[in-house]
Amino acid sequence: MDWKPRAAALAAQATHPVSPWWAPVAETPRHLLVPRWFTPGPDGWTARDGAADAEAWATAAYADTTLVTRVGPVHADQAEPGRATVGRPTSSSTLPSLVVSMLEHGRLAPGIRLLDVATGSGYSAALACHLLGDEMVTTLDVDAYLTRTAAERLERIGRHPDVVTADATTELPGVFDRIVSMVSMPGIPASWLRGLAPEGRLVTTIADTGLIITADKTPDGGAAGRVEWDRASFMATRADGDYPSLLDDLFAVASVEDGEVHRSPFPVLDVMQAWEVWSMLSLTAPGIEHRTGTGDDGTRLAWMLHPDGSWARARTAPGEHTATVHQGGPRRLYDLLDGIRRRWLEHGELPVYGARVAITPTGETTLSRGRWTVTL
Repeated sequence: MDWKPRAAALAAQATHPVSPWWAPVAETPRHLLVPRWFTPGPDGWTARDGAADAEAWATAAYADTTLVTRVGPVHADQAEPGRATVGRPTSSSTLPSLVVSMLEHGRLAPGIRLLDVATGSGYSAALACHLLGDEMVTTLDVDAYLTRTAAERLERIGRHPDVVTADATTELPGVFDRIVSMVSMPGIPASWLRGLAPEGRLVTTIADTGLIITADKTPDGGAAGRVEWDRASFMATRADGDYPSLLDDLFAVASVEDGEVHRSPFPVLDVMQAWEVWSMLSLTAPGIEHRTGTGDDGTRLAWMLHPDGSWARARTAPGEHTATVHQGGPRRLYDLLDGIRRRWLEHGELPVYGARVAITPTGETTLSRGRWTVTL
């Protein structure tokens, strides 16, 4: 494969010629780190083998897009050819522009020791090695197969970071000037503060939100920073081979029960596409599972499900600008959503982006902006 022109074109999309990340992107053979990947279909995910279709391989590897490499407990390398794999993505090679953005937030430069959290395909580690040098990069993942495979593929392209198999929420394998996470965290582990060098910097996204947190270590052993104005979302960290099962039983209830019925003044919203609203709602009531659908007549449908048994169902018929809402369980989830949407209309924005971040040495993280505050 003549991959270098494609990598240069990818660099033009993911960064810019005067960026220190231009050369790492342009000179990294991403296709060798992702030889197999999954594509979605009506029956599940089907593994694609790059060696069997070089053109499709090149097109996928050098597009600024995320390539799913693991579904449930099944890695694309191990998937049976032609057979659909059912489940949720559990690992991927993240779109290069987002990888670059997270590394840029880390303010990396030669001489800095980096911990790259969530090895995945090894692509972010490869870019970091190009800029910092192999000896300055440690990459970590909870999945032993991923770390072993990534280490082998990184070695083939001439990159030799320290590759560690470990849970990112436990003790870190050393002390680092930067911690940049390519997986979303439910909060900041205390171990990160202990493993962060004086004046070090951490960068991560918060699980089930679009929030990027950057924070610099403070003399008391905590950290202080902000929620960045740009946004990103990664798969959430996991300790096991797969994520917990979806709330299908509760969805069945929410699809037929009447519950409490009222009229919302707002039409149905695809919450997870409205990043500001989704982030604010996730901070207010973590753990909500969102589902959407469209009826044969164009009716817009939405469900909200929570592990505590709370649920909501809403529908907006074609031509309408309100929603009929059914709710049940211990909390009224749709009321929380409507409250956030009302606040957005009143103020023209929500306070989540640009918020100040204060992290204690134990990892307790508080976001605040104006009179709004929330602690993770």
